[in-house]
Amino acid sequence: MPKSPTELNRICDFKVLGRKTFKLYSMDTESVVIIGGGLGGLFTGALLAKEGVRVTIIEKNASCGGGLQSFRRFGEIFDTGMHVFGGMREGGNIRRICDYLGISDKIHLRDVDSNSSDVVHIAEDGMSYRIAEGKEGFIDSLSSYFPDQRDNLRRYVDALYSIVDELDLFYLRPSGNSLSVHSDEFLMSVDSFIAKYISDTKLRSVLAYLSLLYSGRCGVTPAYIHALISLLHINGPSRFEGGSQLFADTLKDFIISHNGEVVLSDAVKTIHTQGRLITGVETRKGRTFTAERYISDIHPCTLFSLFDDPSVFPRAYRRRLESLPNSCSAFSLNVVLKPGTFRYVNHSDYYISTYDSVWNFGDHAPDWPQGFLYMTPPEISQGEFARKMVVVAPMSWSFVEKWENSRTGKRPEEYGEWKCQCADKLIDSLERFLPGLRDCIEEYDCSSPLTIRDWYGVKDGSMYGFSKDCNNITASHLPIATKIPNLLLTGQNCNVHGFCGVTLVAVSTAEAVLGTNHIVNEITAFEK
Repeated sequence: MPKSPTELNRICDFKVLGRKTFKLYSMDTESVVIIGGGLGGLFTGALLAKEGVRVTIIEKNASCGGGLQSFRRFGEIFDTGMHVFGGMREGGNIRRICDYLGISDKIHLRDVDSNSSDVVHIAEDGMSYRIAEGKEGFIDSLSSYFPDQRDNLRRYVDALYSIVDELDLFYLRPSGNSLSVHSDEFLMSVDSFIAKYISDTKLRSVLAYLSLLYSGRCGVTPAYIHALISLLHINGPSRFEGGSQLFADTLKDFIISHNGEVVLSDAVKTIHTQGRLITGVETRKGRTFTAERYISDIHPCTLFSLFDDPSVFPRAYRRRLESLPNSCSAFSLNVVLKPGTFRYVNHSDYYISTYDSVWNFGDHAPDWPQGFLYMTPPEISQGEFARKMVVVAPMSWSFVEKWENSRTGKRPEEYGEWKCQCADKLIDSLERFLPGLRDCIEEYDCSSPLTIRDWYGVKDGSMYGFSKDCNNITASHLPIATKIPNLLLTGQNCNVHGFCGVTLVAVSTAEAVLGTNHIVNEITAFEK
């Protein structure tokens, strides 16, 4: 029988990255319904399916993958997200999971240039900082711009690795049976952590460039978030060739080949309950699915609205999650380039307007954009010239709040005019470092926080789930176990977002079904 809510609450106290020391159900139960086919739902489903669990995933869109989904504009394929990620190099944590699933040979990857894996452009003084991968490469490259900070940089990088080493799950190590005790630096605010080691204020801002990828906030974002994402980039990021949808489809095909089902173009309309348990889900097309347990890969606030009886969640629990601040959203510019006009660039570029603006990305201000990421996504067998460019700029929901009652395809004319103005601002900023870019553009398409909200079904178009607050980490931490004994959570709202974070959360969710350390022990045994 499932454990009681009281038992679950007692054993699900805060533990970063969701390494819970419990087993929710016996292995006699063998079916699970997953609501939402994003990266978290797909990876959770794949891990469970490999262990013989009967998996059904229900996805509202015509394709699965969440941030892995691709779409076609002007004859070209663009990704909705997941433009660059870590953990997929040989020996990396996500690569090891893919090896265990037996899907690594089906993935089209391109590693970025090792001598400049990222380039940070600061418009304020026209500086461009090329950052190399690898621990020594990272230190050497930045020391060439800040020679007096070499020793500080080494201590800073050592501290990054030390923080991440506190997380067994990151290295797919078995966890113990007690709650982790973390260092003081682990939950320090990210700006304080950087300042502790780096005395040069400009270098502090340069080191914070990846806040674009985690919606970092001064005095709020915990250092462990920064450390995880920074370490992944130092170890070497990769890109999907030919679009990230190929990877999502690989996971989907794996689940189907292991007797699972992936239902597309149909959304869960109602979650039926009896007592404190889910008894089944009904879709918009009138289909009903039942299982011993259920897993949600959608935003918790969206999930609440699906229950036939909202009171199955205590009011205080609902209020807490509904009051949690979401990370910022984004405005994206998808550009088709004229043939033979713009060379393919095998690294990511980060634009920052001023050194002081590094913690203000996305703020609702007249001088938006204060920062953005741009890159040329690779095709399979990429040639000398790029055919497209993607630009992603953090943006607050407040930019589009006045149109929040509109839906895709039915927006007012002024919204379209506003999008064109935003696109022009981005292109003007790009031309500061890429003179003549406008002449290379054949077509472009834009998306806003409204697009993200409608496409992903996330509150306020949040790109990175709930915002983490080092000042009250337990309040912003969302456990995998819920107040409903046969409902678990997965996805970016649980602990850590991004390609790596969501995949590791999927391991935790699968282990909540299969037993503590089951997956990591299986991976270790597979590698021997």
